Amino acid sequence: MFITYLRRELRRRRKAALVVASGLAVGIALVIVVTSVSSGMSKAQGKVLQSLYGLGTDMTVTKAAEPTATPERPRFRFDARSEGADEEQSSDRVMVQGFQTLASSTVDEVGEQSGVADAVGGLSLQVLKVSGQFTRGQVQQDGQSGQGGGPGAAQPSPQGRVQGGGADFDVNSYTVYGTDVTEPALGPLTSSEITSGRTFKTTETDAKVAVADSAYAKEKKLETGDTVTVKGTEYEVVGIATATSGDAAANLYVPLRQAQTLADAEDKVTTIYVKATDSQRIDSVKSEIQKNISGTTVTTSADLADTVSGSLSTASSLATGVGTWLSVAVLVAAFLVAGLLTSSAVSRRVREFGTLKALGWTSGRVTRQVVGEAVVNGLVGGALGIALGLAGAYAVTAASPTLQAQLGGGTGGTGGPGGGGAGGPGQQAATTLDVALTAPVSLTTLGLAVGLAVAGGLVAGAFGGRRASRLRPADALRRIE
Repeated sequence: MFITYLRRELRRRRKAALVVASGLAVGIALVIVVTSVSSGMSKAQGKVLQSLYGLGTDMTVTKAAEPTATPERPRFRFDARSEGADEEQSSDRVMVQGFQTLASSTVDEVGEQSGVADAVGGLSLQVLKVSGQFTRGQVQQDGQSGQGGGPGAAQPSPQGRVQGGGADFDVNSYTVYGTDVTEPALGPLTSSEITSGRTFKTTETDAKVAVADSAYAKEKKLETGDTVTVKGTEYEVVGIATATSGDAAANLYVPLRQAQTLADAEDKVTTIYVKATDSQRIDSVKSEIQKNISGTTVTTSADLADTVSGSLSTASSLATGVGTWLSVAVLVAAFLVAGLLTSSAVSRRVREFGTLKALGWTSGRVTRQVVGEAVVNGLVGGALGIALGLAGAYAVTAASPTLQAQLGGGTGGTGGPGGGGAGGPGQQAATTLDVALTAPVSLTTLGLAVGLAVAGGLVAGAFGGRRASRLRPADALRRIE
């Protein structure tokens, strides 16, 4: 009887049911779009941070900033004498990024802390190479006579004038990252995919081999099998790596021991990459390291997320702030409108419900009938809302608007190697990355939409059911003309 009556009433009042369902659909669709966009922004921020840390890294440990004297600038000496001119000369200097290092033994200390699953060290270097040549100028002689020819007049005297010559030098700067080849699953190289050749072998701890970033390889026309020279040492390019998100951590990757040799930084690292045993313990692990290992700065993904600025940060703030409150406001309005429309519909059915009560229907049965109709309306609205929400999320993903994320630029520990933003002592260099925004819809979001649809139906049913339960058979008799 309940189902039969429900089906008949919904057919009779299609327009009213569609109005209630449409209001709920708009609110639910907005919730789906905002939730999906927020999820996409979280993933975008994760990709940005992954480009600094590498896959699987939960935090980094660097040397705490110390007030030190300004580091000595690199000096280049060239032979400008006549026997050294007209010959191409070059000189390069390899410097540690940020000029702050930790002892390699610190990696083991960090790895022994409670809650640490793995720890690996890396050395980030900056290479400045100046190359070019001097060109000798030509001395031209010309005479100049004095005025007049009498006694005491000035005699002609030869004078020389140099024409041409000069110096033509080019400055090339690039980054080199020393990676621990025995730990291939941790560190910034994991944020890149080998697209040509191979990665390092675990046995190549001190081999003269290198992996080049694809952008740098394209610029320098490098291929696997070619050689690159750093500070007079030749390295064979065994692989080309392409960053999967953001910028690459460095232009060249070499084994850690080779990087230490290049920079005269034996048994030194600039960054320790840490993986926690449990993502829920990251804060406690951070506190443990800072407490037990003095002179270090621990930076987590959450800390780096606070430094993200640009259009990505602005859009994320709008989505989580304005978007969330707008969704709540629209949902509340939709629930209230659905409730008022249902209550109004019950008022127009006074004669019907009064007659049913006179025929023996209890107040509870009438209330259940009204609530059932409202819940069905809510489910219809939920189906429409899910369809609209999926369409909106698909449109955002198809458009893939590009947002900019700027990281660093503030004080703190060095953030990461190379392009990742290791700045001077105690300062992070700003890095700008372009990220495509998507709006993935999860099963949790769809479950939330269904829950909101049922909740909307129950709220509307509560309004209408309360009104229906107070009707009396006498109210129906008064409506009979």
